[in-house]
Amino acid sequence: MLVTGMSGLIGGVMRRALEGRYELIALNRRAVPGVTCHQADVSDLAAIRPAFDGVEVVLHLAAFAVAEAAWEDVLRYNVVGTYNVLEAARQAGARRVVFASSGAVISGYEQESPYRELVAGPDTPLPERWALLTHESPCRPQGLYGCSKVWGETLGRHYADRHGLSVLCVRIGAVVAEDRPTTPRQFSVWCSQRDVAQVLEQCVTAPPQLRYDIFYAVSNNRRNYRDLSHARAVLGYEPRDSADAFAR
Repeated sequence: MLVTGMSGLIGGVMRRALEGRYELIALNRRAVPGVTCHQADVSDLAAIRPAFDGVEVVLHLAAFAVAEAAWEDVLRYNVVGTYNVLEAARQAGARRVVFASSGAVISGYEQESPYRELVAGPDTPLPERWALLTHESPCRPQGLYGCSKVWGETLGRHYADRHGLSVLCVRIGAVVAEDRPTTPRQFSVWCSQRDVAQVLEQCVTAPPQLRYDIFYAVSNNRRNYRDLSHARAVLGYEPRDSADAFAR
């Protein structure tokens, strides 16, 4: 399995979760000690292409993950870089790419009620009811970063339809180094490290006939507004953690 961005937070989580059970190769700009590592920048297709030879599954985590990122960085790493990863996977004959998308593709909804109240934190009363956003809800991205993840999902749809590549997109919530909510908003959108590891591995091992799909990855948070029923039904995802355990 080839993992892009293994030196990042989620890359490290996945290394610990998968090491010893899968043959892991890293595609990274800097060396990853203890792992076979192809050092290259995802914005350079020719440079990254050899890393994909003989690889069946690609876990694409590399991105410029900054909410208010400059366009130049978003273009280089998230737009061009995602295209290059999918194209290299196609050229090499890989069967699946698991794409780390983001809840930022729909977090624009948080500007309005009832989602605004849900992300205000545990000291704000819960709305009486709210509609969960599903994988079929219209995108409403936040920032150029969110827009770039919409691009990655739609590009994956194209590669699935045009080239038969299995592309599974995971809209990951707030995964943080502290592995607990660190802001009021995260009591809604937090995803624990073991929950994100579970859902990403379930995408890796999902049946080959699953050609394209989108899943949310958050923990079992009372204030959550992202529908997990699709990930439960298709992947068997059952979050084990909850932000509520850290509320006062």
